[in-house]
Amino acid sequence: MNETFASLFQPFALRSGVELKNRVLMAPMTNFASNEYGTVSEEELAYYKERAGGVGAVITACTYVTRDGKGFHGEFAADTDEFIPSLRQLAETIQGEGAKAILQIFHAGRMAPPEELLDNQPVSASAVAPEREGAVTPRELTAEEVENIVKAFGDATRRAIEAGYDGVEIHGANTYLIQQFFSPHSNRRTDKWGERTAFPLAVVASVKAAVAAHAKGPFVVGYRLSPEERENPGITMEDTLQLVDLLAGQDLDYIHVSTQDFWAGSMRDEDTRSRTLLIQERVGSRIPVIGVGSVHTPEDAVKVLETGVPLVALGRELIMEPKWVQLVQEGRESEIRTTLSKQSKEELVIPNYLWGAIINSPGWFPVVD
Repeated sequence: MNETFASLFQPFALRSGVELKNRVLMAPMTNFASNEYGTVSEEELAYYKERAGGVGAVITACTYVTRDGKGFHGEFAADTDEFIPSLRQLAETIQGEGAKAILQIFHAGRMAPPEELLDNQPVSASAVAPEREGAVTPRELTAEEVENIVKAFGDATRRAIEAGYDGVEIHGANTYLIQQFFSPHSNRRTDKWGERTAFPLAVVASVKAAVAAHAKGPFVVGYRLSPEERENPGITMEDTLQLVDLLAGQDLDYIHVSTQDFWAGSMRDEDTRSRTLLIQERVGSRIPVIGVGSVHTPEDAVKVLETGVPLVALGRELIMEPKWVQLVQEGRESEIRTTLSKQSKEELVIPNYLWGAIINSPGWFPVVD
């Protein structure tokens, strides 16, 4: 191995006591590959098996905690105990390759496609549609329904524990329900859930209570967030800095900052400072931060660690090059693929639906003939 990259392979102990063998994680990415009724498919297991060998942890694609929170075609379920065997298959597949398995749990809220819901009606904090083309106006959740969803996050955490996962990541990012409660655009409530941090913190408390009641050993609880949103009025960086201050006091294992580019500045104003580094400066001394977004090369990853951010997640990079970490470790970083050949689907073990989405979405991946 080139010693320039040695920092990527230092172990890292999380607050819970779980130790990661290195500083590189697989980012959570929707793959549209689960079976129709919400179980993990063989195609999906093969996809994860191919990518779990080098990273310290795999954060799975999101799984819904209630049926009205399903956000994608081909998404696997964690909303009832009948799915524990399916969840266990995925955990064991990831762990069998040497990585920790972290289950990302979520509710899509108003971003759920109506056709994926039993009643075709998305729900949210308030009856306000997102500022997106073709958006559907959600139904406002009742106070009782909100309480039930909070409980459902804890129930899904118990299922993750019973299925043998090493942890869960609370998906509070990417415009989904937890973010919707935090957003002034989607949360116009006047009850106690109109306090925009109430729902995120209640979900954290529910998850932690499930861990305290059911985990027999160290168990990771992380939280993913998006630092801003494009809606108006929307989440600002100042809002997020206040939220991470609160999250840093919740005994979580990490905060995962969801950005398309680790170094990118604001989407709302002309501030060019990295959103992730602003969060690192605010709370990095109290809670580990995971950086992600356009970290293509091992040089890029080392540059992230040099900022003080202790962990880095790879997304598209691991789809294009499943052996990214192993190649760096073996001193073969020059062999890392940086484009996606149209002939490479089978070799890269990419599920059919995901492959179609990649090929038919110009600009998402650097696809070559």
